[in-house]
Amino acid sequence: MKSVAGVFVARVDAERAARRLSSIGLTNDQITLLAPGTSEQVSNEVRSVATDATEQPGMAKAMGGVIGAAAGMAGGFELGALVSAFIPGVGPVVALGLWGAAILGLAGAGAGVAAGAAVDDAASEGLPADELFVYEDALRHGRTVLIALCKDEATAASAHELLKAEGAETVDAARDEWWIGLRSAEQEHYLKLNKNFDKQEKFYRAGFEASLHAKNRCREFDQIASEMANHIEELHRRHPGAEVEDAYRRGYERGRTYYEALCAKTQAPAR
Repeated sequence: MKSVAGVFVARVDAERAARRLSSIGLTNDQITLLAPGTSEQVSNEVRSVATDATEQPGMAKAMGGVIGAAAGMAGGFELGALVSAFIPGVGPVVALGLWGAAILGLAGAGAGVAAGAAVDDAASEGLPADELFVYEDALRHGRTVLIALCKDEATAASAHELLKAEGAETVDAARDEWWIGLRSAEQEHYLKLNKNFDKQEKFYRAGFEASLHAKNRCREFDQIASEMANHIEELHRRHPGAEVEDAYRRGYERGRTYYEALCAKTQAPAR
């Protein structure tokens, strides 16, 4: 499986795109929608929208089972089960679709052996563990993420073009937008260390992003250094003679601090 994702400013646009994915052969169990909010909020939205004339009777079933959730409001499109979770560093998030629980579980897995196993399982299914932090940033800003798991490259290319036509921002563009928002502060921090940020930014950023991978979160660099060796070696091959390790390590450490600050700012509500 290959994942294709799009980031939408408005959830209604993501819902429309989800319905259109069936035109290129994707089934509902290959589509997952992530949105900020709680299951109760989505439930209220479902109840507040009048049933469309094309919708089948009983589409808006009770929460907790298979539902014709918000993505099915205009024409009977049913993604399936709705699940919700409080994601550290993000807040309450809902997911609709077969893979929703797996993705939310991945986001909340934390670090350690259990998290590593969860990431490995996700990777084997084609779920985007390496893009998770981009989705989370989009959700923090009130956006909706649509993920399609495609069986082959041709279908993935078609899904990419469809999401683009529907107004989605690509994950790469969202990733760059995320970094632009952080870049000035990271440049200032790096320059205080008497380092050349412009020259070493790509390595610093690579380390920063590595710290946000679902498998590495909250782990110190010394804990993952052996696992990062191949990544660093690849950077050496692509940039011979460059000073990679120090910038990569410092970026990783800053990324870890960044994630911990997000988690501290976004605390789960007391039960």
